[in-house]
Amino acid sequence: MDEPGLGKKLLGQIRRRYGRLQLLFWETFGFGTAATLCTVLFTVLVVLVAGYWFFHSAPPNTITITSGDEGSVFHRNAKRYAKILQREGVTLNILPSKGSLENLKRLADPKSKVDVGFVQAGVAKNQNTENLVSLGSIAYEPLYLFCRADKAYRLLSQFEGKRLAIGEEGTGTNVLALALLELNGIKPGGATTLLGMEDQDAEKALLEGKIDGAFMMGDSASSRTMRDLMKQPGITAFHFSQADAYTRRIRYLNKLVLQEGSIDLGKNIPSHNINLLSPTVELLARADLHPALSDLLLEAAREVHGRAGRYQKKGEFPALIENEYTLSPDAQRYYKSGKGFFYRYLPFWMASLLNRILVVVVPMLLILIPGLRSIPLIFGWRIRLRLLRWYRLLLTLEGDLSREDAHENHEELIQRLNRVEQAVNKMKVPASFADQFYTLRSHIAIVRTRLSGGPK
Repeated sequence: MDEPGLGKKLLGQIRRRYGRLQLLFWETFGFGTAATLCTVLFTVLVVLVAGYWFFHSAPPNTITITSGDEGSVFHRNAKRYAKILQREGVTLNILPSKGSLENLKRLADPKSKVDVGFVQAGVAKNQNTENLVSLGSIAYEPLYLFCRADKAYRLLSQFEGKRLAIGEEGTGTNVLALALLELNGIKPGGATTLLGMEDQDAEKALLEGKIDGAFMMGDSASSRTMRDLMKQPGITAFHFSQADAYTRRIRYLNKLVLQEGSIDLGKNIPSHNINLLSPTVELLARADLHPALSDLLLEAAREVHGRAGRYQKKGEFPALIENEYTLSPDAQRYYKSGKGFFYRYLPFWMASLLNRILVVVVPMLLILIPGLRSIPLIFGWRIRLRLLRWYRLLLTLEGDLSREDAHENHEELIQRLNRVEQAVNKMKVPASFADQFYTLRSHIAIVRTRLSGGPK
């Protein structure tokens, strides 16, 4: 079949189907062509908008986390998160970094394409955090200052004039070490040599006696490095005797105690309790993180960080602790009531699908049902208005018939009634209004009977 002939045939089929649809709407609701088109277009528009929202509201199956230096506590935890999310069909890409400060900068940069990250409290100063939210605190991250055991260091101020490794720039270690040293009058460019070194280089330099102390934290240092230094003869962790005072000066810090023998009971390492200072680590996310992924990440955080540890009780983390960042509304809902109904009993993707169907279908019905119900009412009111118009003319005519001079205008009254009857007979009325239409015609007949009998 040639293309023009095929086109005409398709056009004819469309017209016939549209004609049947229009006839159905006319007989049922009294819709004309414009009303039928409005109804169809309104329905199609609502369905298209709902469909678009449905497909674009699905949680992504891949997200990216900015962790910490490879081998660090942050990086190890990110790998554990990735395994948990993989069970639910979500891939977690891990992007190594120097530490907390670099993680925060990546999250704040919309071009970095990073979704979540580990950031310790205290690094947000002078940083743009407007579009970031906290999913909660997930752990303590103590700051260790390793130094020579044969030196009787009691105060940080005693390190003035010494050589200290303070962590690389971009790490939380560097930020916190500088803040603590500044409280003791030690600043960059002064008598104390402050070196930005990686944890392995700092460990080597400390063991070789090239530096006097090394600050380390889990955002940039591995737990093995810190544990090895604790066991190293002649090396100890600095005891913050003024820990309580520091926590009052720097509000995001917590006092922790490394208990005697907690590293090695047999060798009694450490040989005494050691006070440490620790910020909490926040799980930060972009403000537009999908709510379903927020719940999934918090489930992973609970599995990874919820156990009892050296510095925390079972179930202490994750916790909704307000620090420098806006708390995520989704996280607040999770901490208050847990996972959504579907996510408690169904696999992640099935629960996500059902949740989206519910979220789409209910609003769509709330729009469609009142909208589609109002359209017949509007057009029904329009038809009733047309019928009432003729009733007004009939009432006027009957009133004129009752006047004393009606016999003089008898022929004129008959002509007026004829015009009304002719106009009514030409009306197109849907079947649903047939009773009102025939009632009008019977009333016209009653008026004609009165006219035929002459004026009363």
